[in-house]
Amino acid sequence: MTSDPPRTLPPSRTLIAGVGNIFLGDDGFGVETVRALGEHALPEGVELVDSGIRGVDLAYRMLDGYDSVLLVDAAARGGTPGSLYLLDATDPADSTTGPGATPLDAHHMTPDAVLALLGTLSAGTGARRPERVLVVGCEPADTAEGIGLSAPVAAAVETAVRLVLRLVGADEPAPVPTDTTERNTTPC
Repeated sequence: MTSDPPRTLPPSRTLIAGVGNIFLGDDGFGVETVRALGEHALPEGVELVDSGIRGVDLAYRMLDGYDSVLLVDAAARGGTPGSLYLLDATDPADSTTGPGATPLDAHHMTPDAVLALLGTLSAGTGARRPERVLVVGCEPADTAEGIGLSAPVAAAVETAVRLVLRLVGADEPAPVPTDTTERNTTPC
């Protein structure tokens, strides 16, 4: 995987998949980002799915004629918690995504494991792999048992949404206003 600068994906059939376990803190980053993306209009041909921990299902789905796939997930790469990474996982020669390079465990299907399974499934079925697979990853702070993202990872969700929207050629949301005028906060 490489971390090249972002560029818009070509107009085509694109799958955006949120990956992760919401019961393991920051591992739910991909799921939360896809939930937030669901509030925005996406271009025709772009599909959004919460894959959660269903990696085998995701691998089969990626063989359904998609030209591009964007996986959104927590990605521990040693950076500061909340750091975002854009990785190109397209190259099947990459040793981390080749068949047999990653042990398959249905309960721990990382993007590397999904891509390894994708290679095996496409070879076995003759189905066409996506031409481009990108991973939008976020450095986690805490993946211990518990629901909810840490503060730095939660703060990265909006930036990740903007990045994904830019990659698929969608309109980016307007900046959130920083209106400091007082509002009526009387309880009902």
